[in-house]
Amino acid sequence: MSWCSRMLRTFAMFPVARATSTTQCGFSDLLAHGLIRASFVPPAQIQDVRDLTRTRTQLAREVAQHIQRIQKTLENANIKLTSVISNIIGTSGRRILKAMIAGETNPAKLAELGSTRLKCPRAELTAALDGRVTAHHRFLIAHHLSLIGELERHIAAFDARIEKLLRPLRDAVAQLITIPGVSKVSAQVILAEIGADMTPFPTSGHLLSWAGLVPRLDESAGKRRSTRVRKGAPWLKPVLVQCGWGAARTKGTYYQAQFFRLKARRGPKKAAIAVAASLLTAAYHMLKNGTFHQDRGADFLVKRDKAPVRGSG
Repeated sequence: MSWCSRMLRTFAMFPVARATSTTQCGFSDLLAHGLIRASFVPPAQIQDVRDLTRTRTQLAREVAQHIQRIQKTLENANIKLTSVISNIIGTSGRRILKAMIAGETNPAKLAELGSTRLKCPRAELTAALDGRVTAHHRFLIAHHLSLIGELERHIAAFDARIEKLLRPLRDAVAQLITIPGVSKVSAQVILAEIGADMTPFPTSGHLLSWAGLVPRLDESAGKRRSTRVRKGAPWLKPVLVQCGWGAARTKGTYYQAQFFRLKARRGPKKAAIAVAASLLTAAYHMLKNGTFHQDRGADFLVKRDKAPVRGSG
């Protein structure tokens, strides 16, 4: 049964509605009888920040696409730079790429442009730079590197604009970045998507449901057929899951303990989603009560399991 059919069936249960309407009701009738709840609409200021953060996310994705194209071009030229340098557009990577564009082909001279802080030995870097870079490869690398620089300038302009609009909410940003795994950019995205006022969400469960971080209701004949999370908040959920992975790598925290406990039973992906739900729950209570994050500790789950059950014995 579709959502509309269920709503129409619910509407038919009210005698006042049947008496005042003899034809099939529309959504306006459902709304008039209070059968449709209003959607969450943030204030105009938050909507402006939301537009900026979403556009910044798109620009960051475009930068990642150009980086992948540079990696593919280097692989085509038999240059294994990505195997020894994690960020090929970092300080060392850009110096090496610009030297390639200028026509340098000697792998030893290219390796000398790498920073001394690189973890890879100089011999491995030299071997990774031993390839066959042609004029075609140089043209492609120069093109993508130029576009990356242009996109980064636009991202910097968006960062300044977002910082200006969120100046009245700097306390909320300061609260959110105390959560393990949540960076300043992630905190800005969270505020842009859910706002700083938690009044529209009666409980943290309502916010989790709106964000699509709760299991969907897929049950038939007493059997649950699926435990996948619901669809929703396509701009918020990826950021929260990314923060969940970051919190899972933060040592000595409740979130890392939660991640490893769930990973053993449900796998890493579902464990990361569960941690993301915990992060959003913490953010809800922090924004609602105006408090900073207080971690439960890595041994919280162990202590909870060992605690005696009330009423037993």
